[in-house]
Amino acid sequence: MPRKRNSLLIFYCKWRQFFVCLLPIVLVIGCGGKATVVSTQPEAKREGLLRMGYSIQIGAFSKLYNAIRLSETLQDYGLKAYYFVHSSGLYKVRFGNLPSKGMAKQHAETLRSEGIIHEYYIVGPDDYPTAKISKNGKTYLRNEIVEMAKSFIGIPYRWGGSSAKDGFDCSGFTMAVYQLNGLNLPRSSTAQWRLGSLVKRDQLSKADLVFFATTGESRISHVGIYIGEDRFIHAPGRGKRVRIASLSKTYFRRRYMGAKNYF
Repeated sequence: MPRKRNSLLIFYCKWRQFFVCLLPIVLVIGCGGKATVVSTQPEAKREGLLRMGYSIQIGAFSKLYNAIRLSETLQDYGLKAYYFVHSSGLYKVRFGNLPSKGMAKQHAETLRSEGIIHEYYIVGPDDYPTAKISKNGKTYLRNEIVEMAKSFIGIPYRWGGSSAKDGFDCSGFTMAVYQLNGLNLPRSSTAQWRLGSLVKRDQLSKADLVFFATTGESRISHVGIYIGEDRFIHAPGRGKRVRIASLSKTYFRRRYMGAKNYF
């Protein structure tokens, strides 16, 4: 597979100049790790999340390994690609968040001309559950997020190029679930913690994110998606599968740092 990075970098420079006012730029180390964050997001919008624009979807694999391998290849190019189970039962890969369909198509065509991807499909704002929130309400969106999270249960979720210690697995999982529902959740758990509104422990709602300090330090290092009845879904780490856990379990109760709501 050719790796002609220069044309990709030129393309990124063009669309980022337009899009930089909408997206935070995050440099992270680790799942929650120590992060340097330069945010260009307006302060008035920090409590909520901006909605997804246009993304690129590729692949239709019956074997999970193929989707993992493709997403990791794209990650090698600096693309925040993630895999998921499509409603068809096949595994697919999605990446990108561009302000127009034309720019998304141009991006995809550039990648295809380089031999990095082949067939693709452009996912637009109207394709996400967020497009129906004004009609169906926030409860609808919360349920959609939870159902999407449940579809990952049993899947070994991992973010390529990261070790078990410095893995992006937990926050990569929450990012994927939120973005698949149309909400542009940032990449690291540190950045995810900085956004949203704080939620009291006894006022948790489905789809809120719950955060933990699991490294022996008093900083955010793990995150999961609350699904009700004192339970949450999370990606434990490299080599482990996405699973349901209880907030009441001693391990998580002692390390619980708080929760955030984003809409």
